This record gives sequence, C-alpha cells and structure tokens, in this order.
Amino acid sequence: MTDGMTSFEKIAVSLPAHAVKRARRAVRQGRAGSVSAYVAAAIDEMAKLDDLAAMLDEMLAESGGPLTASEQREADHLLGIPARKRSRRVR
Repeated sequence: MTDGMTSFEKIAVSLPAHAVKRARRAVRQGRAGSVSAYVAAAIDEMAKLDDLAAMLDEMLAESGGPLTASEQREADHLLGIPARKRSRRVR
C-alpha cells in the first residue's frame, strides 16, 4: 500500500495493554491519525534517539572518552549547575 511517495508494510506486533490504551487515547484526542501512525511516530522518535546516542558515542571516542567525575564537577561549576546530590537507590 502506498500513500504518495511513502510505502507501507503491514506487520503484526504484540504490545502491552497500557501502550495500546495510550495509542488509542492519542487517536481519540486527535494527536494521531491512527494507532499505526502513533506507533510509526514512536519508532521514528526512538530511531532519532539511537542516532543521537551513536553520534555522542563517536564524539566521545574522538575526544578521549566520557568526562571523569572531576571533569563533570568542573563543567557543572563553569556552567553554574548546582552540585549534584547523590541519591540512594531503593531496592
């Protein structure tokens, strides 16, 4: 099936019930044209995040790796970001 220059492929997926409810609510509220459109938009957003993560990994590799804790504190200080509080993990 095609819509203009975009081609579509029909697949079957299994989704958690809460995800389906959210997608259907988005359609009812006019935020998506269909559940398929909602899922396609979510996939596109995830792909953008994946591309960004890959770009950041490449930048880190080219610059010598991630910031050390000391470098992060100095960067935060220079940017005026308050000192980070350590949070305890709840198990």
